[in-house]
Amino acid sequence: MIVVLVLAYLLGSIPSGLIIGKVFYKTDIRQHGSGNLGGTNTFRTLGVKAGLAVTLADILKGTLAAALPNLFAIDLHPLIPGVLAVLGHTYPIFAGFRGGKAVATSGGVLLFYAPFLFITLLVSFFVSLYITKYVSLSSMIAGGVAVVYVLTTGFFQGWDIPLLIVVSLLASFVIYRHRANINRIINKTEPKIKWL
Repeated sequence: MIVVLVLAYLLGSIPSGLIIGKVFYKTDIRQHGSGNLGGTNTFRTLGVKAGLAVTLADILKGTLAAALPNLFAIDLHPLIPGVLAVLGHTYPIFAGFRGGKAVATSGGVLLFYAPFLFITLLVSFFVSLYITKYVSLSSMIAGGVAVVYVLTTGFFQGWDIPLLIVVSLLASFVIYRHRANINRIINKTEPKIKWL
């Protein structure tokens, strides 16, 4: 079990943005834009193709981490290694503990554990993005939608307490990680996307 937990963290720690930036663009994205290793800064710094590649890789890190208990045939709730992957993504040992903002990897965990919830969040994210043009705000809105979704389905279909706890923690963590963005949105200095 310890091996799975460590592996989940290490998976999350793989710095997709740093790897793609340096290998394909000879650019360290930590030296550009927000300095963040996530998909949003990759979009801004390297363009749509790189941003999509990094976002997809970050999602898959969470999905694979959540699948580890099944792959190793051990009795461990998949959300536990999933959360460790999110922590690895946010505080990666391979990139000086300076990583992304937990959005894509959190989504990847939910893609494995609750696929319909993931689809719901994807739709809510892009609807918000289309309306506001703010990636950060759309990420936080998706986090809020996740909590509402789990509460609503719990009330009508039965409670999944581990999911409720993890979704609440992840949504709160995403908002915490975006606290600088919140200030910029209030001050109207947050960059808006131009490709949607």
